[in-house]
Amino acid sequence: MAITPESAQSEVIRLGKSEPSTTMLDAKGYNGNILLPDDLAIRIEDLSITYKINVDTKKTLKNAVMRASKGEKVRMRTVEAVKRVSLDIPHGSVVGIVGANGAGKSTLMRSIAGIMPPTTGRIIVNGKISTLLALGVGFNPSLSGRDNIILGGLAAGLTRDEIESKTDEIAAFADLPDGFIDMPVRTYSSGMYGRVAFAVSVSMTPDILLLDEALSAGDAAFKEKSFLRMRELVQEARTILIVSHALATISDLCDTAIWMHKGTILAHGEPGKIVEEYLKFLEVGTLPSNLEDM
Repeated sequence: MAITPESAQSEVIRLGKSEPSTTMLDAKGYNGNILLPDDLAIRIEDLSITYKINVDTKKTLKNAVMRASKGEKVRMRTVEAVKRVSLDIPHGSVVGIVGANGAGKSTLMRSIAGIMPPTTGRIIVNGKISTLLALGVGFNPSLSGRDNIILGGLAAGLTRDEIESKTDEIAAFADLPDGFIDMPVRTYSSGMYGRVAFAVSVSMTPDILLLDEALSAGDAAFKEKSFLRMRELVQEARTILIVSHALATISDLCDTAIWMHKGTILAHGEPGKIVEEYLKFLEVGTLPSNLEDM
């Protein structure tokens, strides 16, 4: 397990054990194409993300009007969600991300997906991304599950013919009760939402798959089927990033893991060792002695 001192947070952490490639190619960045070693799926350079939140306890129209009449400003607090993270993720890596709530895991994933832009720094992606970062995001509740599968495929960059050829396969994987795939998704339970969303995400043959607590969708049988599908993607050498509090999944599926703490990468390395240290932290509520000054 490698510890990342706070003073070295902007230094690039390369995951895995392979040597960096010297061959460069054009890859997609926020501000156009950027040269990137051809063995990398994702490069994160000195990434920081901050945002402001309203800390008023009573967010009502009445209070807003009264505050405006008195010339009072809305009380805001700046959140430093991610702090100077630099990371190289080679193609074929299966990366587990652990950390307490508020550690910055989901913010990092959203930024890699292009949903949340960096405040400073940049992210370069080499490949097609499929995401499952929140249950049913992007679904139209008035449309059927089948129609939402088509919308999801189009959003992922597939042609209509390509996604229509996969629709029956995706519907079969979701395995909803009879008739529900052709009913509006507003009639779905949260488990049914999760089944369809996961089925769409893993059926798009992505180069890079981002999953945030997605493996917890559905009942035990569906979770087992989801796990087996993830195994297939791993064997196909897809690049996969998984945020999960199911630490056994991180240990079983991933070949490397990072531990995020207060917006920074506290440690990275072999999943079993990272999970072991993180579990110790959860049990005692304080960082292990070798990490407490980080």
